[in-house]
Amino acid sequence: MSKSRFRKAALAFPGVIEGAHHGHADFRIGKRVFATLGYPDDTWGMVKLTPDQQTMLVDAEPELFRPVPGAWGKNGSTNVKLAKIDPVTLRSALEMAWRNVAPKSLLASIETRSRS
Repeated sequence: MSKSRFRKAALAFPGVIEGAHHGHADFRIGKRVFATLGYPDDTWGMVKLTPDQQTMLVDAEPELFRPVPGAWGKNGSTNVKLAKIDPVTLRSALEMAWRNVAPKSLLASIETRSRS
């Protein structure tokens, strides 16, 4: 997975804009970041999960996911190994992270559209 594919996958979700966070490209809804690129280096991305989601992914795919070191990792921030992750697994992780920060109104509008 290249950085450009990670970027394209993150930007595909409704309401997402690209910004910068601590010198790294980030993906957010409003001011709420759900993913970043290049942390701790260019071979990694990050998704903002809940601690339970993080445990599930790290346990299932330890070669793809790891907790971010320190307090952020304890709160669910999870590194993604770009060279190893496939598009389907990345999309799933990004969707979890996106849903974690998306406003309820945006989630409701998507649920309504998917039922139509």
